Amino acid sequence: MYKILVIEDNPDIVANIYAFFEPKGFELDNAHNGYSGLTLVSNNRYDVILLDVMLPGMNGTQLCKKLREELHDKTPVLMLTARDTILDKVAGFDSGADDYLVKPFSLVELESRIKALIRRHQDSHCEQSLNVGGLCLNIEEHTVVREGKSLKLTPTGFKILQILMSASPRMVSKNELEEKVWADDIPSSDALRTHVHSVRAQVDKPFAKPMVMTVSGVGYQLIDPDKA
Repeated sequence: MYKILVIEDNPDIVANIYAFFEPKGFELDNAHNGYSGLTLVSNNRYDVILLDVMLPGMNGTQLCKKLREELHDKTPVLMLTARDTILDKVAGFDSGADDYLVKPFSLVELESRIKALIRRHQDSHCEQSLNVGGLCLNIEEHTVVREGKSLKLTPTGFKILQILMSASPRMVSKNELEEKVWADDIPSSDALRTHVHSVRAQVDKPFAKPMVMTVSGVGYQLIDPDKA
Protein backbone atom coordinates (compact mmCIF):
# COMPACT_ATOMS: atom_id res chain seq x y z
CA MET A 1 0.00 0.00 0.00
CA TYR A 2 0.97 3.64 -0.21
CA LYS A 3 3.55 5.17 2.13
CA ILE A 4 2.87 8.67 3.45
CA LEU A 5 5.23 11.03 5.26
CA VAL A 6 3.39 13.47 7.55
CA ILE A 7 5.53 16.51 8.43
CA GLU A 8 3.33 18.23 10.99
CA ASP A 9 3.96 19.50 14.53
CA ASN A 10 0.35 19.44 15.74
CA PRO A 11 -0.06 16.09 17.59
CA ASP A 12 -3.86 16.12 17.29
CA ILE A 13 -3.75 16.48 13.51
CA VAL A 14 -1.09 13.76 13.26
CA ALA A 15 -3.16 11.42 15.48
CA ASN A 16 -6.28 12.00 13.36
CA ILE A 17 -4.39 11.29 10.13
CA TYR A 18 -2.93 8.08 11.56
CA ALA A 19 -6.32 6.95 12.91
CA PHE A 20 -7.96 7.50 9.53
CA PHE A 21 -5.31 6.11 7.16
CA GLU A 22 -3.68 3.20 9.03
CA PRO A 23 -6.84 1.04 9.11
CA LYS A 24 -7.05 1.52 5.33
CA GLY A 25 -3.62 -0.07 4.90
CA PHE A 26 -1.54 3.07 4.42
CA GLU A 27 1.95 3.11 5.95
CA LEU A 28 2.83 6.37 7.70
CA ASP A 29 5.94 8.12 9.00
CA ASN A 30 5.88 11.36 10.97
CA ALA A 31 8.31 14.22 11.48
CA HIS A 32 7.57 17.09 13.89
CA ASN A 33 9.86 19.67 12.27
CA GLY A 34 11.43 20.49 8.93
CA TYR A 35 14.89 19.18 9.72
CA SER A 36 13.73 15.71 10.75
CA GLY A 37 11.41 15.69 7.75
CA LEU A 38 14.34 16.43 5.46
CA THR A 39 16.29 13.54 7.01
CA LEU A 40 13.42 11.10 6.51
CA VAL A 41 12.98 12.07 2.86
CA SER A 42 16.74 11.69 2.30
CA ASN A 43 16.72 8.14 3.64
CA ASN A 44 13.36 6.74 2.56
CA ARG A 45 10.98 6.53 -0.38
CA TYR A 46 7.44 7.89 -0.01
CA ASP A 47 4.44 8.02 -2.31
CA VAL A 48 3.29 11.40 -1.01
CA ILE A 49 4.37 14.00 1.58
CA LEU A 50 1.87 15.92 3.71
CA LEU A 51 3.69 19.10 4.67
CA ASP A 52 2.57 21.68 7.22
CA VAL A 53 3.60 25.22 6.31
CA MET A 54 4.10 26.58 9.84
CA LEU A 55 6.84 24.29 11.17
CA PRO A 56 9.43 25.12 13.85
CA GLY A 57 12.95 25.79 12.64
CA MET A 58 12.55 25.33 8.90
CA ASN A 59 9.06 26.12 7.61
CA GLY A 60 7.24 24.03 5.02
CA THR A 61 7.93 26.37 2.12
CA GLN A 62 11.68 26.33 2.82
CA LEU A 63 11.64 22.55 3.21
CA CYS A 64 9.78 22.00 -0.04
CA LYS A 65 12.31 24.16 -1.91
CA LYS A 66 15.15 22.10 -0.44
CA LEU A 67 13.46 18.86 -1.49
CA ARG A 68 13.10 20.07 -5.06
CA GLU A 69 16.31 22.05 -5.56
CA GLU A 70 18.86 20.23 -3.38
CA LEU A 71 17.60 16.64 -3.14
CA HIS A 72 15.92 16.76 -6.58
CA ASP A 73 13.12 14.77 -4.96
CA LYS A 74 9.93 14.60 -7.03
CA THR A 75 7.66 12.99 -4.45
CA PRO A 76 4.22 14.69 -4.60
CA VAL A 77 3.86 17.29 -1.83
CA LEU A 78 0.50 18.37 -0.41
CA MET A 79 0.74 21.50 1.72
CA LEU A 80 -1.39 21.69 4.89
CA THR A 81 -1.92 25.19 6.26
CA ALA A 82 -4.31 27.54 8.01
CA ARG A 83 -3.32 30.30 5.57
CA ASP A 84 -5.72 30.55 2.66
CA THR A 85 -4.87 33.76 0.80
CA ILE A 86 -3.92 33.66 -2.87
CA LEU A 87 -0.40 34.88 -2.03
CA ASP A 88 0.06 32.04 0.46
CA LYS A 89 -1.02 29.48 -2.12
CA VAL A 90 1.23 30.99 -4.77
CA ALA A 91 4.18 30.83 -2.37
CA GLY A 92 3.45 27.15 -1.72
CA PHE A 93 3.22 26.27 -5.39
CA ASP A 94 6.31 28.32 -6.22
CA SER A 95 8.28 26.29 -3.67
CA GLY A 96 7.40 23.11 -5.55
CA ALA A 97 4.21 21.91 -3.85
CA ASP A 98 1.72 19.96 -5.95
CA ASP A 99 -1.47 20.68 -4.01
CA TYR A 100 -2.74 22.83 -1.14
CA LEU A 101 -5.31 21.99 1.54
CA VAL A 102 -6.52 24.56 4.08
CA LYS A 103 -7.07 23.62 7.73
CA PRO A 104 -9.42 22.46 9.07
CA PHE A 105 -9.91 19.86 6.35
CA SER A 106 -11.97 16.75 5.75
CA LEU A 107 -9.98 13.51 6.00
CA VAL A 108 -12.13 12.09 3.21
CA GLU A 109 -11.09 14.99 0.96
CA LEU A 110 -7.47 14.54 2.06
CA GLU A 111 -7.58 10.88 1.01
CA SER A 112 -9.09 11.80 -2.34
CA ARG A 113 -6.38 14.39 -3.01
CA ILE A 114 -3.61 12.00 -1.93
CA LYS A 115 -4.82 9.33 -4.33
CA ALA A 116 -5.13 11.86 -7.17
CA LEU A 117 -1.57 13.11 -6.57
CA ILE A 118 -0.16 9.58 -6.50
CA ARG A 119 -2.07 8.67 -9.66
CA ARG A 120 -0.74 11.70 -11.55
CA HIS A 121 2.79 11.04 -10.33
CA GLN A 122 2.64 7.39 -11.41
CA ASP A 123 1.27 8.33 -14.84
CA SER A 124 4.09 10.86 -15.31
CA HIS A 125 6.63 8.35 -14.03
CA CYS A 126 5.49 5.67 -16.49
CA GLU A 127 5.95 8.01 -19.45
CA GLN A 128 9.71 8.06 -18.83
CA SER A 129 10.03 4.53 -17.47
CA LEU A 130 10.55 0.98 -18.65
CA ASN A 131 8.45 -1.60 -16.83
CA VAL A 132 8.75 -5.39 -16.97
CA GLY A 133 6.87 -7.35 -14.34
CA GLY A 134 7.65 -5.78 -10.98
CA LEU A 135 10.81 -4.09 -12.32
CA CYS A 136 10.74 -0.38 -13.16
CA LEU A 137 13.64 1.61 -14.63
CA ASN A 138 13.25 5.38 -14.75
CA ILE A 139 15.43 6.83 -17.50
CA GLU A 140 15.29 10.50 -16.45
CA GLU A 141 15.79 9.93 -12.72
CA HIS A 142 18.27 7.09 -13.30
CA THR A 143 16.55 4.87 -10.73
CA VAL A 144 15.62 1.19 -10.69
CA VAL A 145 12.95 -0.32 -8.45
CA ARG A 146 11.79 -3.93 -8.17
CA GLU A 147 8.71 -4.76 -6.12
CA GLY A 148 9.06 -1.46 -4.24
CA LYS A 149 12.75 -1.99 -3.39
CA SER A 150 15.28 0.52 -4.77
CA LEU A 151 18.25 -1.10 -6.53
CA LYS A 152 21.74 0.36 -6.86
CA LEU A 153 23.38 -0.23 -10.23
CA THR A 154 26.61 1.07 -11.68
CA PRO A 155 26.27 3.36 -14.72
CA THR A 156 27.28 0.47 -17.01
CA GLY A 157 24.90 -1.90 -15.22
CA PHE A 158 22.10 0.63 -15.63
CA LYS A 159 22.81 0.86 -19.35
CA ILE A 160 22.82 -2.94 -19.73
CA LEU A 161 19.54 -3.27 -17.86
CA GLN A 162 17.96 -0.49 -19.93
CA ILE A 163 18.90 -2.31 -23.15
CA LEU A 164 17.56 -5.64 -21.90
CA MET A 165 14.31 -4.08 -20.65
CA SER A 166 13.79 -2.18 -23.92
CA ALA A 167 14.17 -5.42 -25.86
CA SER A 168 12.25 -7.67 -23.42
CA PRO A 169 11.28 -10.43 -23.91
CA ARG A 170 13.55 -10.60 -26.97
CA MET A 171 17.02 -12.02 -26.45
CA VAL A 172 19.89 -9.54 -26.97
CA SER A 173 23.06 -11.04 -28.37
CA LYS A 174 26.40 -10.57 -26.63
CA ASN A 175 27.71 -8.60 -29.63
CA GLU A 176 24.68 -6.31 -29.72
CA LEU A 177 24.96 -5.58 -26.01
CA GLU A 178 28.66 -4.80 -26.24
CA GLU A 179 28.16 -2.46 -29.19
CA LYS A 180 25.31 -0.58 -27.50
CA VAL A 181 27.14 -0.25 -24.20
CA TRP A 182 30.67 0.57 -25.40
CA ALA A 183 30.23 1.51 -29.10
CA ASP A 184 33.66 1.29 -30.76
CA ASP A 185 35.54 1.02 -27.47
CA ILE A 186 34.61 -2.55 -26.52
CA PRO A 187 36.87 -3.92 -23.74
CA SER A 188 39.13 -6.78 -24.75
CA SER A 189 38.42 -8.78 -21.58
CA ASP A 190 35.13 -10.47 -20.76
CA ALA A 191 33.81 -7.28 -19.15
CA LEU A 192 30.21 -7.86 -20.23
CA ARG A 193 29.89 -11.06 -18.20
CA THR A 194 31.23 -9.28 -15.12
CA HIS A 195 28.76 -6.41 -15.49
CA VAL A 196 25.82 -8.76 -16.09
CA HIS A 197 26.82 -10.66 -12.94
CA SER A 198 26.68 -7.33 -11.05
CA VAL A 199 23.24 -6.55 -12.52
CA ARG A 200 21.98 -9.97 -11.42
CA ALA A 201 23.24 -9.38 -7.89
CA GLN A 202 20.86 -6.41 -7.67
CA VAL A 203 17.93 -7.42 -9.88
CA ASP A 204 17.66 -11.14 -9.06
CA LYS A 205 19.54 -12.14 -5.92
CA PRO A 206 17.27 -10.55 -3.28
CA PHE A 207 14.09 -11.90 -4.95
CA ALA A 208 12.39 -15.28 -5.34
CA LYS A 209 12.26 -15.38 -9.14
CA PRO A 210 15.11 -14.43 -11.54
CA MET A 211 14.53 -12.02 -14.43
CA VAL A 212 17.95 -11.80 -16.13
CA MET A 213 18.43 -14.97 -18.15
CA THR A 214 21.49 -16.26 -20.04
CA VAL A 215 20.94 -17.79 -23.47
CA SER A 216 23.96 -20.06 -23.50
CA GLY A 217 26.62 -19.03 -25.98
CA VAL A 218 24.36 -16.39 -27.55
CA GLY A 219 23.34 -13.56 -25.24
CA TYR A 220 20.94 -12.43 -22.53
CA GLN A 221 17.28 -11.63 -22.07
CA LEU A 222 15.10 -10.06 -19.40
CA ILE A 223 11.80 -11.79 -18.70
CA ASP A 224 8.68 -11.23 -16.65
CA PRO A 225 8.93 -14.25 -14.30
CA ASP A 226 5.15 -14.39 -13.91
CA LYS A 227 4.73 -14.87 -17.67
CA ALA A 228 7.59 -17.32 -18.20
